[in-house]
Order: sequence, then C-alpha cells, then structure tokens
Amino acid sequence: MTETKMGEANMYLEMKVFGFALDAIAQMPVIILKDTEEKHAVPVWINAQDSVAFAAQFVGREAAARTRRKDVFTALVEQMEMTLSRIVIESLKDGAFTSSVRLLPREGEEIRLEVHVTEAMLLSLRYQQPVLVDPDVLAQVSTLDLKEDGLAGENNARRFVDFLDHMDPASMGKYPM
Repeated sequence: MTETKMGEANMYLEMKVFGFALDAIAQMPVIILKDTEEKHAVPVWINAQDSVAFAAQFVGREAAARTRRKDVFTALVEQMEMTLSRIVIESLKDGAFTSSVRLLPREGEEIRLEVHVTEAMLLSLRYQQPVLVDPDVLAQVSTLDLKEDGLAGENNARRFVDFLDHMDPASMGKYPM
C-alpha cells in the first residue's frame, strides 16, 4: 500500500481518479478512485449536475491542455503566487465526503481550503495530482474489486454516456433566467 506521510499523526493513501461509471443499483454516476497498486478502490457517488462537469473534464482534459486556457482557480492561484500542494479526502460523514485542497504560498504556512468532493476530483484531473485518502475513509467504504464488478468496462462507460444523453435538464437544477 502506497502511503504518504502528512504530519506526525496522519497517514494517507495515495489514489488517483481511475474512471467513472453509472452505478447500476443506485442509478447514480460514480467516480472511482484507485491506489497505485490497484488493491483498493473508493467509489465517490456524485449527482447528475456534477457528473456533467466531471465527464467534460475527464474526457476533454487533452483538448483543454491543447488550448492552454486557464480556469479561474488556476489563474487565481498563480496570481496569488501559490501552488496546489495536495488534494485530500478527509472523512466520510453521513454518506458525504469532506475534502480539501492545500495551497502553498511562496512564503508562509500551507492554507487548507475545504471544497466539495467533486471539485476535488476535478482539480485532481486538471492538475494531474493524486488524491490523498484518509485510512478511516477506506475503513468506512466498501472496497470494490473493479475487475470482477466491471465498473471499468466499456458497457458501464457507454451506460454513463447514455445516462448523460437522456438526462432531463430539469433534474440538473436548471432555472429560468
């Protein structure tokens, strides 16, 4: 198990965004995190609105890299002369993940910014940074065997695309202007 020391008391498991699929049982989009040895997986269920942003980043990251356009977060971090030092999933409370990004200013101490878990996943993709997961979170979630469950298979990717294609815009919180 690849662990990263982050202070004296906390050990985090380094994971990466492996992919996404549609959970057949919950009928919800799910982001799959896997450790580098592919022994552990963490499912992160997201809502339909977040899935659109995630799918765009996941599928379009190569296109975004070619345009070299900066998103607001990147521009702000650069303007403030900071760097993104790490992305952390800290806990799982009442079925919801708490996560944060850590920013390192040129001078001074690291700044912790609490973010929604989907935003943390998007930043992981955008910056090609691992996600550090607290071991207590691993103990609380079901570890999936992706090879047996087939969450990484083409059928689930196709079902996810179909899910997005047939999604009712009203379910995404679309409001008239």
